[in-house]
Amino acid sequence: MTRFEEIKKEVIPTIPHRPGVYKYFDRLDKLLYVGKAKNLRKRVASYFTKSQDSGKTRIMVRKIDKIEFTVVETEQDALLLENVLIKEMQPKYNVLLKDDKTYPYICIKKERFPRVFLTRTLLDDGSEYLGPYTSVHRVRTILELLRGIFQIRTCTLNLSEKNITAGKFKVCLEYHLGNCLGPCEGKQTEADYNQTISQIRNILKGNFVSVVRYLKEVMQTYSDNFEFEKAQEVKVKLDMLQDYQSKSTVVNPKINYVDVFHIDEDTKAAYISYLQVANGSIIRTKVIELAKKLDESPEDLLLFGVTELRQRYKSAFTEMILPFEIDFPDSSIKQTIPLIGDKKKLLQLAQKNAFYFRKQRQIRSASRKKSSERQFEVLQRLQKDLQLPDLPKHIECFDNSNFQGAYPVASMVLFRNGRPANKEYRHFNIKTVEGPNDFASMEEVVYRRYKRLLEESRELPQLIIIDGGKGQLSSAYKSLQKLNIQDKVHIIGIAKRLEEIFTPGDSTPLYIDLRSPSLKLIQHLRNEAHRFAITFHRNKRSKGTFKSELENIDSIGEKTTQKLLSHFKSIDTIRNAKEKELLAVVSKRQAKAIIKYFRSDEL
Repeated sequence: MTRFEEIKKEVIPTIPHRPGVYKYFDRLDKLLYVGKAKNLRKRVASYFTKSQDSGKTRIMVRKIDKIEFTVVETEQDALLLENVLIKEMQPKYNVLLKDDKTYPYICIKKERFPRVFLTRTLLDDGSEYLGPYTSVHRVRTILELLRGIFQIRTCTLNLSEKNITAGKFKVCLEYHLGNCLGPCEGKQTEADYNQTISQIRNILKGNFVSVVRYLKEVMQTYSDNFEFEKAQEVKVKLDMLQDYQSKSTVVNPKINYVDVFHIDEDTKAAYISYLQVANGSIIRTKVIELAKKLDESPEDLLLFGVTELRQRYKSAFTEMILPFEIDFPDSSIKQTIPLIGDKKKLLQLAQKNAFYFRKQRQIRSASRKKSSERQFEVLQRLQKDLQLPDLPKHIECFDNSNFQGAYPVASMVLFRNGRPANKEYRHFNIKTVEGPNDFASMEEVVYRRYKRLLEESRELPQLIIIDGGKGQLSSAYKSLQKLNIQDKVHIIGIAKRLEEIFTPGDSTPLYIDLRSPSLKLIQHLRNEAHRFAITFHRNKRSKGTFKSELENIDSIGEKTTQKLLSHFKSIDTIRNAKEKELLAVVSKRQAKAIIKYFRSDEL
């Protein structure tokens, strides 16, 4: 099973149907892509279940080796977190942001009779900034809603007590339209105005239950008095308020430089979730697994996880949000155990991610166990079909490849417990055979493989498979006889035309049911060996073709050949290049040598 198939069958079913952000990594743990999703499982599955139109996307999907995800509350939260992660980590396949445009905030200005307005600039002036928001249109809709419900000023006058007492201002049109209660002339007290601001703040933070109840009562009063037009106006405001879903995961930018940790555990392991918050946004997420050895307490496990994660990411933040207090050695680090508010929401988000990580691990573990049981049954069936003395837990398969006798190579693939052991695959350059002789080539590579295993005292396979019929099998068997191990291993050959199975000394082939899982395993080994051999052969042939041309030229060596091919892409382009073009890559002497070799008439 390829890594693509493993992810499709084992990883994707463990991803929740929740909004969030997903990250793709390659085999070297390099971040390839960050994406957002309203439904994480559906979005990730779409990369693996349908044909991708974009060539770059197809290449990226082939490189994916690991998937991580972070669960958030809403799709807007996912968009915000995706934006932060792309800016911070700059994944290879993401569109990078080139402008400095930032997300909008709603500002409650620090002043007498505070104004409430949209801004993209966060100033350190003591004002309260709520957001960020993902849509300017939505922010304007919210502000329009708030001004429809509450009567707040929109002017920029300096409403100091001295100015109001001196009568410097007169009420404007907004007062006469009923949109403002006239604090500029002292017609509204500061305490009354601040109570309105407090209600606005609650709505922007999502605490608008009391406001909804109030609007319903007003709407009902209008309805009871047969003032249906006014009741409809209130209903529109109520619908807008109930539809409001644009609050961010972090609704207060004052939460700054904070590490957030939570723990989830089962009988065998603990899972520590980590969120790193700066400037009111999540800039890093990670969940790690700790294998339990003794009867460790949650406090000890969390302490170990906190220490590991802070060291791993070199965190110098001076505050940690935790579900409970731990015995952290650095007393200068503040430990916060929130009960309500925005910090509590962050802690709950960390809790959800630890929970989903644990559930994912449990589902994958159960899936692997079930898969292992199925593979064991297949191996038992294979043992029975081939009448093997031992269960074939270790199987090796060989294949040859050449091009009209040139560049002969061979491959060996190894399966353990019915699964590919990719790191133990081997390529062979044919050393002793000249010309297109597959039988002799097979004899050579089989001999070399098992001679080395014997010299290194390594285990022999229970089953050897040769991609070919009686001739290939006989050649491989000769090598086993030379090494005197023909009685220690079992060897078969598979002929492609009718999927016939041959054994040494028996001219009558064995036919396994085409639907049998044991035959499918043999075919998988054969196909994998063929793919591995062909890939190696193509690479070797390609390099050999290039070198046979360029390295025949005086003063052109391997490194210069690589530079030329990297720049010009093909031999034909090099052949037709002008001296000026060649000088961009090589010296004048080398350029003249290339032209002389390919086009001596130009000199």
